[in-house]
Amino acid sequence: MSSLQGYVDRRVLLILQDGRAIVGVLAGYDQKSNVVLSDSKERIYSIDEGVEEVELGLYLVKGDMIVLIGEIDEAIDQAVDLASIRAEPILPIRY
Repeated sequence: MSSLQGYVDRRVLLILQDGRAIVGVLAGYDQKSNVVLSDSKERIYSIDEGVEEVELGLYLVKGDMIVLIGEIDEAIDQAVDLASIRAEPILPIRY
């Protein structure tokens, strides 16, 4: 994950091995791909309810837990009504 420099100070989505989806501003990272997010929130998906966002604040994610990192287009993200989205939670990865 040596190309993370381009994501610093940008809003990103992390998908973790346990199925969690974390959104935040990439504040930093290290050589082991451990990531620090500021202003972060966990998005919890549900079939019955809309997407719930839980405030996490400053958050450290261990590099070996990260499955995917992607930049979020903030204009599109703001336009989406998360309360109207129904989706099954992402299942944890099994080895």
